[in-house]
Amino acid sequence: MAEKSDPNSKLIAENRRARFDYYIESDLEAGIMLFGSEVKSLRQGGSNIAESYASVEGGELWLINSYIAPYHQAKLFPHEERRRRKLLVNKKELSRLWNAVGREGMTLVPIKLYFNEKGMVKLKLGVAKGKKLGDKRETSAKRDWSIQQARILKHGHRE
Repeated sequence: MAEKSDPNSKLIAENRRARFDYYIESDLEAGIMLFGSEVKSLRQGGSNIAESYASVEGGELWLINSYIAPYHQAKLFPHEERRRRKLLVNKKELSRLWNAVGREGMTLVPIKLYFNEKGMVKLKLGVAKGKKLGDKRETSAKRDWSIQQARILKHGHRE
């Protein structure tokens, strides 16, 4: 019998351009500090992490320029949509990220925002290196060729 998926575990937002614009070297899961109105807004599905990035500043990890839609029932204490949000990682991971960004010239790219099995909001961060225009074209050409190969195998070669 198929195992049921947990109703609390669900994808909120995904940065689909991240794999196109960057070589993802490694990834890690980070917690995120949110207000209650932000969590309720995320449960309704209003967020975007496409233009955001993470940065190590002052010994802490921050998510910058992420959008969480306003929660209309929170009239007294609404949240700012594009505020900086603190990411929660352990000290060992933080020092590894700081070294990757500072010494190796890597970028911290948010890949996806989701609720885990316990219902907590988590962010999957990628430690990435930027692609140049030629690399992006090569990635696009490989993807197009693999789609074309799948079509040929499925339908057979017709002339």
